[in-house]
Amino acid sequence: MKILLAGGAGYIGSHTAVALLKAGYQVVVLDNFDNSSPEAVRRVEELTHKPVVLYEADAADKAAVLNIMKQEQPDCVIHFAGLKAVGESVKQPLRYYRNNIDTTLTLLECMELTGCRKIVFSSSATVYGEENPAPCNEEMPKGSCTNPYGWTKSMMEQILQDAAVADKNLGVVLLRYFNPIGAHESGRIGENPRGIPNNLMPYVTQVAVGKRERLTVFGGDYDTPDGTCLRDYIHVMDLAEGHVAAVEYGAGHNGVEIFNLGTGQPYSVLDIVNTFQQVNNISVAYEIGPRRAGDLPVVYADATKAKTVLGWQAKRSLADMCRDSWNWQKNNPEGY
Repeated sequence: MKILLAGGAGYIGSHTAVALLKAGYQVVVLDNFDNSSPEAVRRVEELTHKPVVLYEADAADKAAVLNIMKQEQPDCVIHFAGLKAVGESVKQPLRYYRNNIDTTLTLLECMELTGCRKIVFSSSATVYGEENPAPCNEEMPKGSCTNPYGWTKSMMEQILQDAAVADKNLGVVLLRYFNPIGAHESGRIGENPRGIPNNLMPYVTQVAVGKRERLTVFGGDYDTPDGTCLRDYIHVMDLAEGHVAAVEYGAGHNGVEIFNLGTGQPYSVLDIVNTFQQVNNISVAYEIGPRRAGDLPVVYADATKAKTVLGWQAKRSLADMCRDSWNWQKNNPEGY
């Protein structure tokens, strides 16, 4: 089977490419390198000793995507091609709505024109909103999102669900990620944010490597064991293997299925900092700052459905996540 990864040079896309190639799939990557690097794809080939077909193109460019899909005839599309910074989405909502929704519509239209009937979508736990108590399960109704990024994920899920109602041959798997961290154990590929990191782990690693002075922990007075927010952190390679399971499942199913990809085990911000310091024997300067608008105290997954239906569950520990994150950062202090 041949899989087209839209946005496949990014953090989750590149790790998923490794997992797919290891599982025997052919991989085609389409990426505009807006927040990624062609070097990541080169390193995927280096790690797997297998070729990756790479196209530099925007997933919202219908003519380009159609040409690529006609040429490659993929059996399935995995859609990673989205902007993903929460804070940036608040400052640039139109850019986020335009990019994230346009890429989804373009991919679906080009799939229809070329006869590709399977898509796996990179969604987010943010669609559960503030209304649903943890742990979140797939039967819960979607909630109100707190930022434009979250709303784009919610809207794109709706577009995909409506498309599947209209086309009974379309198979859609919606993967709701919790908090991916870590890197490939080789240290050759990892998270490479441009500018100031929006996520916790890259900030921690950049403080550890000397690029940032200190970490600010947003809020130390939540109703949690240590006062900091609890989240479901998942190793990016476990997440990548979840995509392989989703592709295998989706190959034989039409309609829409939703799966949480998480561990079901919440950790606090200070758990991450303390474990990182302990396993890597390095100190990370931090301070407790004020709460950040829109942050919920506790968010974690009920991952039972993925285990039952996909036969997938996260295997790697928090120590593995912290060790692999540091292995990537210390060996690539400037990223790619």
